[in-house]
Amino acid sequence: MFPAVSGSVNTEWPVPMAAAESVTSDDSANTDLRASLTLSLITGVGPLLQATLLQHFGSADQVLKQSAATLQRVDGVGTQLANRIAENSQISAAGEILHRCHELGVHLLQKWTDAYPQSLAHVHDSPELLYCRGLLKPQDNLAVAVVGSRRCTTYGRLQAERLAGSLVRAGFTVVSGLARGIDGAAHRGALNAGGRTIAVMATGVREIYPPEHANLAMEIVDSGALVSEFPLDQKPRPGLFPQRNRIISGLSLGVIVVEATRNSGALHTARHALEQGREVFAVPGQLDSLASEGCHDLIRDGVTLVRNVDDILRELGPLPCPTTSESQATIHDPRELSLNPQEREILNLISTSPVSVDEVLRTTQLDMSRVLSTVTVLEMKHFVRRLPGNMLVRNV
Repeated sequence: MFPAVSGSVNTEWPVPMAAAESVTSDDSANTDLRASLTLSLITGVGPLLQATLLQHFGSADQVLKQSAATLQRVDGVGTQLANRIAENSQISAAGEILHRCHELGVHLLQKWTDAYPQSLAHVHDSPELLYCRGLLKPQDNLAVAVVGSRRCTTYGRLQAERLAGSLVRAGFTVVSGLARGIDGAAHRGALNAGGRTIAVMATGVREIYPPEHANLAMEIVDSGALVSEFPLDQKPRPGLFPQRNRIISGLSLGVIVVEATRNSGALHTARHALEQGREVFAVPGQLDSLASEGCHDLIRDGVTLVRNVDDILRELGPLPCPTTSESQATIHDPRELSLNPQEREILNLISTSPVSVDEVLRTTQLDMSRVLSTVTVLEMKHFVRRLPGNMLVRNV
């Protein structure tokens, strides 16, 4: 069932200075961005075809410089579409959108740039541009999606809030779709726990749907981001909801389905996740609950049953460190992101096999007192434990 699509809310927010600087009015600085935006506005150019054109000609700017005859040599480009691209008819509209983004403090994130989520960039049909209201941070590369039915039960809503809160306390960002029901509960659970959350919208970032989530959307902007592949003023339409689901899963390391009937849109997100190589989790409901039939089918078919956040951490295992400076490091627990550099250095010297304190002291350049005090802190935070014989071992 797709949601009813009437009654979205057109929302303007005060423009934060840092966000306003993300899209400048300098034409020379935005040449490729403007060209990519122009291309995305042309009817018939979807994410896959745009990727094909960019691969063929090297850049969006070069695509727009081609003749219609040259463009028709690309698979999937017919005569009418080639003419539309060659006419550059949307270049003026692209300029207007860039100007509005600058005024509204909306980021336009271009694929394969540092600002674009790297996990999403590697999805084969990911959008070339993302509109972003708020801020995405490197730590958001450690994200888990929580999705489910719009017509959820009280049980489903409570489970979504509980799991979202546990995820942010474990160091994850929570991704969902801003919809009624499970999505809204997941966002609120993350915010109530003081964490970050990202809402992937099936409308433009100025068209809040459903309208009763306008205040929730503003809270998300302050503690995460609203993102969309659709233009600023895009109204809700049924076909856009399943289309955005691939972005929800693409931003995430895994997808948790909390409550879903057999025809729930949340199952589309789970299928995208499986196709993208993400982990899929499902929360069981009562055995005779129609609201959880989709979850029970997933569990029967082999996805991981989730009782608590430990089930998720165990399945995800060691994770790549999301910060650029430590791109070669791995973390065993997202909580490690809260450690300072000294604590992280010492922790990385302690493995899941016992190691002596003397070996840690020999390996690091830090003096003995700092090492011993740091080990004590790591013990208090339950990252390591002491064993007989002055040995240390990392908790898993």
